[in-house]
Amino acid sequence: MASALRQRAAAVKADLAAKRKPSGWVLPRETASFAEEGTWTNIDCDVTPVDRRTWSVWTLGLYWGSDALNIQGWMAPAAIMVGGLTWREAILSIIIGSLVCTVPLVLNGFIGARLHVPYPIAARASFGWYFARFAVVTRAVTALFWHAIQTYTGSTAMTQMIRAIWPSYLDIPNHIPESVGITTQQMVSHLIFWIVQFPILLIPPHKLKWFFVTKVVLVLSTSTAAVIYMTSRAGGTGDIWDQPYQVHGSARRWLILSSISSITGGWYVSYVPLQISLADISRATIAVNISDFTRYLKKPGGVYYQIAFLPLIQLLVGIFGIICCSASRVVYGEYIWDPLDLASRWDGAGGRCFAFFFGLGWCIAQIGTNLSANVISCANDLTSLCPKYINIRRGVVITTITAAWIMQPWQIIHSAASLLSFMSGLGIFLAPIAALLGADYWLVHRQRLDVPGLYRAHGRYRYNKVGTNWRAVIAFLVSAVPNIPGLAAQVEPSLKKSIGGADKIYYMFYFWGFTSAFVVYVALSLVFPARETMIPETIYDDGEVLEGTYGPNERSGDTDSAHEKSHVDVGRKA
Repeated sequence: MASALRQRAAAVKADLAAKRKPSGWVLPRETASFAEEGTWTNIDCDVTPVDRRTWSVWTLGLYWGSDALNIQGWMAPAAIMVGGLTWREAILSIIIGSLVCTVPLVLNGFIGARLHVPYPIAARASFGWYFARFAVVTRAVTALFWHAIQTYTGSTAMTQMIRAIWPSYLDIPNHIPESVGITTQQMVSHLIFWIVQFPILLIPPHKLKWFFVTKVVLVLSTSTAAVIYMTSRAGGTGDIWDQPYQVHGSARRWLILSSISSITGGWYVSYVPLQISLADISRATIAVNISDFTRYLKKPGGVYYQIAFLPLIQLLVGIFGIICCSASRVVYGEYIWDPLDLASRWDGAGGRCFAFFFGLGWCIAQIGTNLSANVISCANDLTSLCPKYINIRRGVVITTITAAWIMQPWQIIHSAASLLSFMSGLGIFLAPIAALLGADYWLVHRQRLDVPGLYRAHGRYRYNKVGTNWRAVIAFLVSAVPNIPGLAAQVEPSLKKSIGGADKIYYMFYFWGFTSAFVVYVALSLVFPARETMIPETIYDDGEVLEGTYGPNERSGDTDSAHEKSHVDVGRKA
């Protein structure tokens, strides 16, 4: 044992010594890589090895449970009802919005499930070698920002856990200037939550199944217990079900449309309090990079089940929020949408015990959402931008340190409402990106891509000297530009009078953004086809049988039945 420890210590010492030089941080280049000589890559950028394809249909369902079961999902109905609608419109918006979001999730999920490549690599087929980096950076910035916000939100759950054990924790003297936007007690909670979260974020994606199970069971159990506890104290479910409309006529119809769009893509609306405005921002982002996760599926057919998983989970957590909020008015005399605010009212030995476990559930919930919606996504993006030095593990470290500490999320929440409004509006850019990915794979290239070509800077998906597919550029601009006035008015409300009816387009930004980009891109590709990218069938390798890259059931063809064909060399240099 002592000898093994000495050997381990010597290995660690040698590794640290090597990392004193930049060359010590260079990642190994996989022998199965399709990248050209001189173009670096690593195992997390390459096609997912067979032994890492560990996800089943149920793993994907648990993934959506991990993503959707969060504080923002609980509060999502509030973002609709505060605007003047009723619980009926809130439920309707959640169902329709979630179903609409499953369209790009299924379309783009198949890319990862069939080709087993991450989003940054798949984006090269539609955007071109260099323009794909714009799509990657846009997604990375969004993930980084929302990881910061979700982490700070998780620290408020940690506060409830600690104060449930030591009530005097809330009375810690503050030694931080008010201008910083955070107190000493809040900073301690933020630090503790981040320390707890950090090792969980380092779990490789293909090994996350049991964490997903833990989160889903814990959050559903504590949420169900909260509903039972509040309704028993209130003697029923309260009076929120009788709340009348506050808006009528065309204003009500536009509000319903904007509510559905908000559930689909996530955006900040001026009539919603800041803490509620974070609801469902992750939907639009995951619709873009869902292949970062479906690449780990054993069979591609599993992506269809997202049509059921997402709406059901989103609806369940939303209903929990409505019931507890309604009961809170009977018990406390006011509607309380924030579950952590609700937990802060539970005193006494029994109340604090329940508050501890409720806070624990939401701590795990926020960590799970960070994993499924933000951290792994940003880490994949960083890996593709600098594959020589960054893999997913290192990308996670960079992402979480930057988001939790360098970006100072407490400052963003307390004193940067305009920035929060702008970042929430990034869905106007994410919607066309999701549309272009799906349109290119399903209609333009008809599910036939050259996988080795995706890894080659001078391959068929370079498109031209500047590495940009101009059809994607035009479609993106047609989609995003009409939404910019509405976004500007959201950031600076005084501009609303000067933009005329342009804000109406922003009310349905996801529908317009996705549909317009999809249609324009397909039309341009039909009229001006990029013939060099059109191939008769999917190319999986270069004719060199690379053991462990594609399994025996994934060599040729584009349907599940075609997966049973044997290894065939389909010819192959881009």
